[in-house]
Amino acid sequence: MSELPDRARRALRDHDSFEERDGSAYEWTATAFDGRVDVGEREGKITFDVTVRVPMLGDVVEGGVAPVVEDGWYETFELRVEDVGGVTKKERELDVDVTREGTSAVVRTSFSDINERRGVEDAGAVVDYVEGTYVQGIIPGYEYTEPVAGLINRATDAANGEGTPL
Repeated sequence: MSELPDRARRALRDHDSFEERDGSAYEWTATAFDGRVDVGEREGKITFDVTVRVPMLGDVVEGGVAPVVEDGWYETFELRVEDVGGVTKKERELDVDVTREGTSAVVRTSFSDINERRGVEDAGAVVDYVEGTYVQGIIPGYEYTEPVAGLINRATDAANGEGTPL
């Protein structure tokens, strides 16, 4: 990718939930998971390569889970996260790649936009959607560790009217 244009750098800097990591890489700080956006420019449009890394279920459950449970959870997560295009401000048909990498599930997608601010908002919406999809897939009856235990507590507090909703 080419040098990041000033207009894109400003849009990212102005957004409360992005922090610059190195040059054109930005971390999404509004989630418990690792959300990263690599930004560039191609043919006059700003490009956004979004990567979200979430822990596999067995990695956040005390004592782990059976392989069949882990596989079923992953397959369901993979199917659900493919609908991410519906959360963006601009209608987009996003190609979503979900892979298992060690103890993580990694979601990747890319898009471009002439409007840098809308693109920044859409990149953040993608990361938030992955987190929400992950939370929907939490299986009751297990004792969870961080960061999932914190997400469950936030959701419980929000449901009881005591906290900020996810």
